[in-house]
Amino acid sequence: MAQYTGRDLAAGAVSVVGAHDFDFRPEGVSPRRLPAWTRAQLPTVMDPIVRMPSGVRLVFITDSSRIALSAQTTRLVTPPAEPRPAAFDLVVDGRSPRTWQSTLGNTIWLDRNNPESFRLERGPAHTVVWENLGSGRKQCELWLPHNAFVELRGLELDAGSLLVPVPEPTARRWAHYGSSISHCLEAESPTGIWPAVTASALGLHLVNYGFGGQCHLDQFMARTLRDTPADLISLKVGINVINGDTMRERVFVPAVHGFLDTLREGQRDTPVVLISPIFCPSAETTPGPTLPGADGRFRTEPGHARLRQGCLTLERVRELLAQIVAERRAAGDGGLYYVDGLELFGAA
Repeated sequence: MAQYTGRDLAAGAVSVVGAHDFDFRPEGVSPRRLPAWTRAQLPTVMDPIVRMPSGVRLVFITDSSRIALSAQTTRLVTPPAEPRPAAFDLVVDGRSPRTWQSTLGNTIWLDRNNPESFRLERGPAHTVVWENLGSGRKQCELWLPHNAFVELRGLELDAGSLLVPVPEPTARRWAHYGSSISHCLEAESPTGIWPAVTASALGLHLVNYGFGGQCHLDQFMARTLRDTPADLISLKVGINVINGDTMRERVFVPAVHGFLDTLREGQRDTPVVLISPIFCPSAETTPGPTLPGADGRFRTEPGHARLRQGCLTLERVRELLAQIVAERRAAGDGGLYYVDGLELFGAA
């Protein structure tokens, strides 16, 4: 058998698309979706989300009839939710994915009422195997789980098989930034997240910056997007700002402008699509924060009216984003577009 370690994979034996950095561990490597320089700026709560490789895949050409990936996965579970399997997808020459699911690996049980509290339940590593792939040359995309940390420990092919990375995309490049709706933890497989479905349907090369709960217009994200080669950028923003009650109108509007200004430093002519939040009943007219109940459902707290001056609701966020785009287009940015999230997913 031809065998490659996790460090071999990170060093270029395959192309690791959608990852900018790695955590190096004694037994393997774990992809990270943001550059190394962001580590010092990441909020602690965001670091685990960056380590979840939603949209990340290993891309390579091989003539092996068998592909086996050794990996350790770690799933995050917040009771009363049940653990979901960690899923891997193999796409060969653009055909329908072959999904491999596992309930093995580690599990981190979170406490919904205390974000700092968790319990780690250790489980065995496992080997993901696809067989009967044929002996001819083929381009493979091995999509990593969107809903778990992944430590890559090794790749095994038939003896004497070819392994060539595919570094340069031939398709148009799309970079997308968003919240949990773009991270898609609840999808059944990594190619089932909506950015991957869209990219496949439109023939786009995806880089997914969807971070569950962590889309707050952070400046390290603006700089990352500025420096990401892209033919199209989309930003789906607003819901996490309300969920976390992290901004009021006074701060939100300049933050959006500043984010777009930073983007334009490196992406002057790249089309940018700004998408407002989809429908969320509890936050349409009620400011955040949005907090979990004992039943696992989230509810937006009404709060005290006198303390809500300048607080944001989804209705107001949509108005502000539409206004910002209109103003910037009038000022000369014809490559900036607005999509009302209600057109994608409204009350009906």
